[in-house]
Amino acid sequence: MNKSEFVSAVAEKSELGKGDAAKAVDAVFDVITSELSSGGEVRMTGFGNFSVTHRAESKGRNPSTGAEITIPAAKRPKFTAGKALKESVNN
Repeated sequence: MNKSEFVSAVAEKSELGKGDAAKAVDAVFDVITSELSSGGEVRMTGFGNFSVTHRAESKGRNPSTGAEITIPAAKRPKFTAGKALKESVNN
């Protein structure tokens, strides 16, 4: 499912117009992005948690040349599924 299909499904489920559903979906994504950018977390009971993890600098190898390279430290977004979401997927 791509974003357009997602917006259509939200519009149908919530009985909103597609324009309003698109604004709502964009707002949800913006709020999650903003919160994670500021170092926070977003917890949605039953659905899951969005958080930021920190990956330390590490050494790696360039697969083409075999030369050793340094992989810089980075922050990564992480999603952990909640119990209700896990159960609904496994049923």
